[in-house]
Amino acid sequence: MSDPVPLQTPGGFAPVVALGLDDGTGNLAVVTTAAPLPVQTTAPAAPPALGGETQGDLVAGPFEPVPFTPVFCTLSGDFTGSVKVMRSTDGGATLHPLTAAGAQWGAFSGPACEPVWQESEVGATLWLNCEVTSGTLTYRLAQ
Repeated sequence: MSDPVPLQTPGGFAPVVALGLDDGTGNLAVVTTAAPLPVQTTAPAAPPALGGETQGDLVAGPFEPVPFTPVFCTLSGDFTGSVKVMRSTDGGATLHPLTAAGAQWGAFSGPACEPVWQESEVGATLWLNCEVTSGTLTYRLAQ
């Protein structure tokens, strides 16, 4: 505290509490803005990317995203066709197309590289429904 703290209680006193930690020599080091608590937030490890290439129709998956982290879809190659990102909550037995406010979402007919989804349900999986009529599509889902 750089400025004195005025007492404004009826009794004219106030309890003072300070937070500190061991300074490495067994003494108390008070936590300040110049010497904050040594903490760090870490995100869960990202799952391996789902990637490959195809020259025909393919349903690729599963990709189990880490919750609350954007999933990027990267599509490249000289191909004609479409790719839809699909979601499943039953291990892939049922695939649902992504929608946003009732409109189709995560559907592509050419190269792309963008965030397509942010999952909040643990265990939900994402899949790519690729329908390639010509050329070679290179695909990747990753976090």
